[in-house]
Amino acid sequence: MNPLKRLFAHTADKAHTADKERDEKMLVWARTDIKTCFRELKTSAKGLAPLDARRRLFKFGHNEVAHEHHKHWLVIFLKNFRDPLNVLLLVLAGISFFTGDLKSTIIISVMVVLSVILRFSQELRADTAAQKLNKLVRTTARVVRHGKIHDISIHLLAPGDIVQLSAGDMIPADLRLIESKDLFVSQAALTGESLPVEKHAVTDEIKTETPLEAENLCFLGTNVESGTATALVVVTGTQTYLGGIAQSLGSAEPESSFDQGIKKFTWLIMKFILVMVPAVFLLNGFFKGIWLEAFFFAIAVAIGLAPEMLPMIVAVNLSKGALDMARKKVIVKHLNAIQNFGAMDILCTDKTGTLTEGRVILEKYLDFTGQEDLKILDYAYINSYFQTGLKNLLDVAVLKHREVGSELKIKNAYKKIDEIPFDFERRRMSVVTEGPDGQGMIICKGAVEEVLKQCRHVSVDGQTFLMAEARHRFKENIEDELNAEGFRVVAVAYKKITDKKHRYTVADESDLTLLGFLAFFDPPKATAEKSINLLREYGIEVKILTGDNELVTRHICGQVGLPVKNILLGSGVEKMSDQELAEAVEKFQVFAKLTPNDKERIVKSLMANKHAVGFLGDGINDAPALRAADVGISVNSATDIAKESSDIILLERSLLVLHDGVKDGRKIFGNVVKYIQMAASSNFGNMFSVLGASIFLPFLPMLPLQILINNLLYDVSQTAIPTDNVDEEYLKKPRQWDVANIKRFILHIGPISSLFDYASYFVMLFVFNAWLNPALFQTGWFVESLVSQTLIIHIIRTNKIPFIQSRASWPLIFSTLGVIAIGAYLPFSPLAGSLGFVPLPPLYWLILFVMIIIYFVLTQMMKQFFIRRYGDK
Repeated sequence: MNPLKRLFAHTADKAHTADKERDEKMLVWARTDIKTCFRELKTSAKGLAPLDARRRLFKFGHNEVAHEHHKHWLVIFLKNFRDPLNVLLLVLAGISFFTGDLKSTIIISVMVVLSVILRFSQELRADTAAQKLNKLVRTTARVVRHGKIHDISIHLLAPGDIVQLSAGDMIPADLRLIESKDLFVSQAALTGESLPVEKHAVTDEIKTETPLEAENLCFLGTNVESGTATALVVVTGTQTYLGGIAQSLGSAEPESSFDQGIKKFTWLIMKFILVMVPAVFLLNGFFKGIWLEAFFFAIAVAIGLAPEMLPMIVAVNLSKGALDMARKKVIVKHLNAIQNFGAMDILCTDKTGTLTEGRVILEKYLDFTGQEDLKILDYAYINSYFQTGLKNLLDVAVLKHREVGSELKIKNAYKKIDEIPFDFERRRMSVVTEGPDGQGMIICKGAVEEVLKQCRHVSVDGQTFLMAEARHRFKENIEDELNAEGFRVVAVAYKKITDKKHRYTVADESDLTLLGFLAFFDPPKATAEKSINLLREYGIEVKILTGDNELVTRHICGQVGLPVKNILLGSGVEKMSDQELAEAVEKFQVFAKLTPNDKERIVKSLMANKHAVGFLGDGINDAPALRAADVGISVNSATDIAKESSDIILLERSLLVLHDGVKDGRKIFGNVVKYIQMAASSNFGNMFSVLGASIFLPFLPMLPLQILINNLLYDVSQTAIPTDNVDEEYLKKPRQWDVANIKRFILHIGPISSLFDYASYFVMLFVFNAWLNPALFQTGWFVESLVSQTLIIHIIRTNKIPFIQSRASWPLIFSTLGVIAIGAYLPFSPLAGSLGFVPLPPLYWLILFVMIIIYFVLTQMMKQFFIRRYGDK
């Protein structure tokens, strides 16, 4: 069986095909002559018969890019309750409910619901993205069936159909061209290239290993800029290039670094609880013989150890951050992405529209020696002005120089006589005009090598030289220099007409005089270099991932201050194993000629190397990488599918806007970490305090109700953390989850908390003789525990000296002082008796003040030791 037969047999399989296999199959079609293609697909130039088309539609399926099974929203919602932290909190809420503690039940349940809603909204986005792709291709195509032309919905196309294309059409499937005329296709949605590419029906010149570069292939989702063509449908539906992207979008979204960090911290706390709660229950049961009270005490300890405020702290931080960022023209679609923004240490971005303006301009008009010559611009303007048909982007760029038209008085002073239209073989076009002096002239514009073939002379500074003489005399190679700088170069030539006639042909494009060259470019943004330097200052490395060619990419990167020693091309990426690519992404900063799969692999490789990766893109080709990245960033003018696949949308397409977003992300991340460090270190200290008290005390160190009240007041004091200030030095570095560092921090700070708990035990037992007065002991430890763990946030929140070098926000200051005041008031309040509290003697408050001062000093010293040893907390 020949390659095409094997290919055709395999196409019937609706299973996912690997990207590499798909590319190889498309290249087989590209390199096979059209008659063989007809034979293998059992079709002809007259197209399929209607009955045959229906059979194939049944066999291959509808021409739709996504077939994923959408989960019901209720299934997605309920699935989020399986999160480890939510399971733990729900178990504690259930126990609290059955033991009659309705307050704890309500508080914990609300926290769980908030967390679930956040995750639920996130997961719905995967289905929405795939549906957007389907909407993208809901259009019609002109199809030849049984020799007759029909307009049908493109989802009814089948392999073997013959379609006709013209300017403005969307390519309805993956096609092999049969014949074409002046066909230019915009592949920007798939490659990111700003300029349309020429396509034509050849087979003997296909040497590329990348299907998108094959000149006789067109792909679903791209569109015809100009020209006409007839083409054979070879692949439809999920087997198309766009279908591969759609399938990746329908899959589950990868877990972000923030989600991974939260999960690791949750398991750390769960391990504490699984060790602590049974130990507390057994120790109090065995040593005191009060098994029922020991059970309630253990449950209260479990609730106290559980970070039930974490979902709320995260939710409030994210919501506040989203509002702040919206004021800075950054719209947050996926709230968790705000923290990922702060953690980001690598930003991958396309070149077009981010580093560049995203438009084609005429930047230079140079003669044979490289000198600027306005005459070249004048002649190019005349050529583009009188050209008929759909003008391409280069003509539009020339005609933007309206001042030239005004100076030439082109509407009144010039008259068009004839036109020699563009075709692919010549790759040039000419207009024949008559100027104000009555002189007729042919002005030719087109591909450099094709125009030069027709030139006998060269015009330099008003003088005319033979081409051979000019090359010897000036020894310039301007067109090669311009190409090397990434310019799209077009040649302009002319010939004066001596014998006027009404009709001119290609034969008249001879003995031309070369005027010079037009150099077109997508210019860099004025703010690009400043933006890159600013991001670098905040610890973010910018990597360029583009589908554009190497020369253009190298030149643009040089202009915006990105060092380019080597560029890794998509062809090289495809040949690398995952391990090889993981090493390569660290060495290269610029990647060119990439496919959507290449971009996604690079992003995943960087993430596998423990980087927090952001990806900025706006095309269909960017969608897989946008979803794979820790934070996907798009712009308001992007394609619908790119916006649906992203987490954050910029209302202004500028890297400067990202800078503010990064600072907000790091601020939010910092405030979340403050709560985690404080809760974890406090819980670790409390473990040893409660275990010790359970062994040597003849009574419970604190009543279950008192533990819950202590926990509730402590939680209330932390609700202001989202409003807190963050030191500027903290914002300068990318911030990622580091559970190992949290463990180290716990081991350094936690024991100090436990040490002062034992000091409080000593004071209550030996200074105030509370051996026979459990209520006095419990009241004293309640107040000391609440005051110390509430105030300690002011030390943990900054690497500096609190209150002197760095001050908390006023809401956080008021919330901590307010909770301390309530805790101090409760032993003297009317509720004291029902809560098991008794008044504390005046000496207690003096001793407590001294203890808190010493506690502050020791904790600050340990914090500074930790920072010196490990670099950061």
